[in-house]
Amino acid sequence: MTVRRKLAIATWSAPQEGNIYGKLTVDVTQALAYLRWKRETTGEKVTLTHLVGLAAGRALSQAPGLNGRLLFGRYIPHETVDVSFLVVLEGGENLAKAKVEQIHQKSVAEIARELRTLAERLRAGKDEAFKKSQGPLAILPTWIIRPLVWLTGWLTGALGVNMAALGLERYPFGACVITNVGVFGLDEGWAPPTPFARAPVFLLMGAVRPQPTVIGGQIVARKLMSLCATIDHRFMDGAQGAVLARVVRSIFTNPWQLDNLEGPPPGWVDPGDDDSAA
Repeated sequence: MTVRRKLAIATWSAPQEGNIYGKLTVDVTQALAYLRWKRETTGEKVTLTHLVGLAAGRALSQAPGLNGRLLFGRYIPHETVDVSFLVVLEGGENLAKAKVEQIHQKSVAEIARELRTLAERLRAGKDEAFKKSQGPLAILPTWIIRPLVWLTGWLTGALGVNMAALGLERYPFGACVITNVGVFGLDEGWAPPTPFARAPVFLLMGAVRPQPTVIGGQIVARKLMSLCATIDHRFMDGAQGAVLARVVRSIFTNPWQLDNLEGPPPGWVDPGDDDSAA
């Protein structure tokens, strides 16, 4: 055995994290046009983040083995399909979550409206539940915080206890957590699963970039985005992963289907290439 091999064996222990890492590259050209149309018709500032949330919710509703929790070694499905979004606070110094319940039953404009309201309340310091949950963390040492967040995470996320006195709700993160690092110019990355969230799916959105793509045998420039998923392997196998990919890709290939349309509505003129919908 070489010294290098002995050093490697002595350096790392056997892996214990059962996570699956996957990446789906989606063409968002049609999605951006669809979002521009929704902005015109609803007046709501809809973005790719809201469309990704809707797609994730639709996918979870069709892959029920992912939309649940583990309790005493048994899988228990959630009664609702809920997705959380990470909200940047204090100029990037802090993060909070905003959960949208029954997201698969809502339109992209409804999701945008609800998420905007939640984010505004958090950033204005008016979310009482968030303030309650942050209070103890500000004064306790990390060696106490570690077991505390594990216990409260298990009570709320696995057992389903409502701990309103501490600002913690039942199943606080739902089954999926979405974060967008594309707004910071990052193309891709994989979110580390947060143990106390008790969520089986973490979805990270990358930046939208023009890239060469083959369409109809021709190389054309299209706007692409990477969706990188970290998934708890205890919840999912390859078959369910295929369901997630199929549903998400279908929505981004033809987002007009969400409004029972085959394409842009007759008479609508796309105002053009507007990256604000990203």
